[in-house]
Amino acid sequence: MKPLLIAGEINVDLVLTGCERLPEFGGEVLASGFRQGPGSSSMICAMGLARLSHPVAFVGVTGIDGWGDYCVDAMREARIDVSGVRRDASLQTGITVALSSRQDRALVTCAGAIGALRQDMITDERLAGCGHLHVSSYYLQDLLRPGLRELFERARRAGLTVSLDPGFDPHQRWGRELLALLPLVDVFLPNEREACAISGESTPYAALHALRNGHTLSVVKLGGDGCIALQDDGTPLAVAAHAVDVLDSTGAGDSFDAGFLHAWRRGMPLRDCLRWGSACGSLSTRGIGGTACQGSEADVRALLEAAA
Repeated sequence: MKPLLIAGEINVDLVLTGCERLPEFGGEVLASGFRQGPGSSSMICAMGLARLSHPVAFVGVTGIDGWGDYCVDAMREARIDVSGVRRDASLQTGITVALSSRQDRALVTCAGAIGALRQDMITDERLAGCGHLHVSSYYLQDLLRPGLRELFERARRAGLTVSLDPGFDPHQRWGRELLALLPLVDVFLPNEREACAISGESTPYAALHALRNGHTLSVVKLGGDGCIALQDDGTPLAVAAHAVDVLDSTGAGDSFDAGFLHAWRRGMPLRDCLRWGSACGSLSTRGIGGTACQGSEADVRALLEAAA
């Protein structure tokens, strides 16, 4: 199988866990735990795929600094092809501080090099060596976003399938431009809030129907409630999350993406793809940070067998 190519952002996650509430200016809250780890939606997905022994290549931009070294080394140690990562001395590697509880998390990001990737940095030669293109954090990748249509068109001409995880819009404008891209996307992976905001609907089920275009498979991630998608006949198919000892939900949706895409590229039925995504998302919450406890293929199979 040709590698899955991720075109995405690179940053370090500093995760503070056990936060009972969010801080206010002039105030202070206590956290019970802390971990530094590879961050960003794109990197967490890439690390999750590598943990499943799925071949992965990464294209992105980072600074020439200690944080950049840390991220690139982490991906290299996970056997991710980082030959497409550019180092730019004029930029700082991005940092995200995640305030996490057992139920949810809030993020504060210093973007740095996150928005520096452009579609023309992803060559036709690199596309030709891969079988699938995945893009995360649509709203954070400022220089990539205007060229995504051209990138997706080039990828499809080269025979790649395409997936997109929009991520959260920090400006909460959402806009309608993303909807025009979806006919070029094979798999769309928003969470509940993102799907409703992008579609203009109030429920995940209504959002799925609004997003239907005859081509794109949309999957809405529901956190602790699992996930939902529409089958070919338009009927909903829901899969529950798995019961694990949750420590931190940071990056769970990105680990879901890894599990889903791993199964989808192998031609598994939709229900099994959802189950693999749910299993990988659930397993990732057992540790602090998005990559500390991502599941291997053996871990996923064991969890699915136990739930059968």
